[in-house]
Amino acid sequence: MANACPMRRLDQLLANLGYCSRREARAWIQDGRVTVRGAVADDFGTKADPADVRVDGEPLDHPAGLLLLLHKPVGLVCSHDEREGPNVYGLLPERWRRRNPQITSIGRLDKDTSGLLLLTDRSELVHRLTSPKHKVPKVYRATLDADLPAGLAALFASGTLQLKDEKAPCAPAELKIISAREAELTLTEGRYHQVRRMFASQGCEVLTLHRARFGHLDLGALPAGQWRELPADTFAA
Repeated sequence: MANACPMRRLDQLLANLGYCSRREARAWIQDGRVTVRGAVADDFGTKADPADVRVDGEPLDHPAGLLLLLHKPVGLVCSHDEREGPNVYGLLPERWRRRNPQITSIGRLDKDTSGLLLLTDRSELVHRLTSPKHKVPKVYRATLDADLPAGLAALFASGTLQLKDEKAPCAPAELKIISAREAELTLTEGRYHQVRRMFASQGCEVLTLHRARFGHLDLGALPAGQWRELPADTFAA
């Protein structure tokens, strides 16, 4: 199984799951706070199945990895670089922010874009879902500063739209007109600021942008700034 947990050293396991540093983990083990299959662990170098480990009597927190669906609000970035401003990871519990591998976004939404964002610490899932070969459909809702030009849906669907400084044309995209200045765009690729650049190429500036769907997932009634956990097999190969 893709999400199976290998045997790991106890001190490394606790540190990687964000509980504490490896040095602190060794102290926890010496204090009898860690058990393996019900027996108090006495060696921090012992390798164990994470499913058999308890800390203060409690099972480990998502040892097979996290997959979260977040309703990203406007104003937050998807970067871990604090110099870029407040980020989406600040919405998560502190322990999760200390995990190694660290939690990252599957693709990005820019600071001024809201909507559905997936977060995970499973690198194989990030690579698979952002690969051009996977072609996950993503649905965006945009409001524009001008009326949508005639023929725009046909142009976006043609697969011939060439963006500035791009060598290959955009893949065919489905445009649904909601009103004169509102539209829903479905993409199967994820170029830099693609939605904004596609509309800008036809003289329309995007005023607001919201991602409503990622693959078969939607936000439902999830409020902005909130997240929910997804089953590990949500994107089973």
